[in-house]
Amino acid sequence: MVNHLGQKIRELREKKSLLLRQVAAHLEVDTALMSKIERGERNASKQQVISIASFLKADEEELLTLWLADKIESTIVEEPKIAYEAMKIANKNLKK
Repeated sequence: MVNHLGQKIRELREKKSLLLRQVAAHLEVDTALMSKIERGERNASKQQVISIASFLKADEEELLTLWLADKIESTIVEEPKIAYEAMKIANKNLKK
């Protein structure tokens, strides 16, 4: 499964020529955890995403959207046969 948020964070970080440890230090987490977030092996908290967006001067809404998309995908991947129908119901309810 693709980790959209992690890929975007890495892309933004590399564009600014920042080291993983610099972003980790800003979040007050160890470099290993930040690496796992970028690789999609660990999920960032919502507050961490907001902090990353601020530090990288990135679009907070875009990063939060990617964060939520990753959360949704990781939840529904376990039930692929019913996921599509569940998403249709959720989408219909969100439009109200």
